[in-house]
Amino acid sequence: MSILTRVSIAALLTAAAVFTSMPGFAQSGESKNSDKAPPAQAADPAKDQRRADEFAEASSLISGPAGNPECVWLGRRVVGLLWRDDMDTAFRHLDLYDRFGCPGQHIQASFRCVVRQGNIDPKAPHSLNSRVHTCWLNPSTPPVATAAATSTTPAAPAAPAATGTAGGAGTTR
Repeated sequence: MSILTRVSIAALLTAAAVFTSMPGFAQSGESKNSDKAPPAQAADPAKDQRRADEFAEASSLISGPAGNPECVWLGRRVVGLLWRDDMDTAFRHLDLYDRFGCPGQHIQASFRCVVRQGNIDPKAPHSLNSRVHTCWLNPSTPPVATAAATSTTPAAPAAPAATGTAGGAGTTR
């Protein structure tokens, strides 16, 4: 046998060994993913029912396309992403929102409502979602007065009076 024939046979055997071992890797990776799927599906019926109830509530309270389930789902996600400053993802969702014929003014009004409500407690993980949901259903929701805002309100008028009586310190400017 010539050297060329021996090298060709060795190359073919090596290629066959490499390609026959690849499907085993792919199958082992898929079985791990299928093992993780059933626990996640166990909680789906309650979550699906809650989501269906939220969509039904939105369609009954909001007239027009903003109450459609696809507009509610995408719009609430856009408002939440805008709050978290994830602009790239928010704009990708906004493109889909527009493609479904959903009204952009409702996102603007809902985001304005979320911003007017003030800061969100980072220790309460569902507070952003509940605020977005509330503002989506009624964008004209009045801002909620927080304890910090009410404690600073009385102090603000007292501060100018105290500087005016400080021996002319406020009048030299």
